[in-house]
Amino acid sequence: MLTTSPSVELAAKILSAYVTKNSVPAAVLPSLLSEVHRSITALDVPTERQVQRPTEAQIRASIRPDTIMSFEDGKSYKALRRHLTLRGLTPEAYKAKWGLPVDYPLVSAAYSARRSKISREIGLGQKLRMQQAAE
Repeated sequence: MLTTSPSVELAAKILSAYVTKNSVPAAVLPSLLSEVHRSITALDVPTERQVQRPTEAQIRASIRPDTIMSFEDGKSYKALRRHLTLRGLTPEAYKAKWGLPVDYPLVSAAYSARRSKISREIGLGQKLRMQQAAE
């Protein structure tokens, strides 16, 4: 028994439905069947979405003192790392995908300064420095 693939069967069903309602010369049927089959199999192939890379001006405009704009969704964030992780991207992959420079910030300057100030106030890292100085 001859088995056919589901795409061939679907193409045959589509073509038979078309032929019952339309007048088609017999000589055209093989090429029409192959064209329908080619179209059906092309539906299975995922299309690679082309990413339009931002211009230098757009990159500069995306960096604001209080936020960093994401090129993934166009929204502004204080820090991009969690946003990128939720989208399955590493910082390096994000920068490569959008053609961003290696030194492109992932945290806004104001947020970074605020976190730095809080760290200094609570003495984060001071114990290690004191231990090294005592040795």
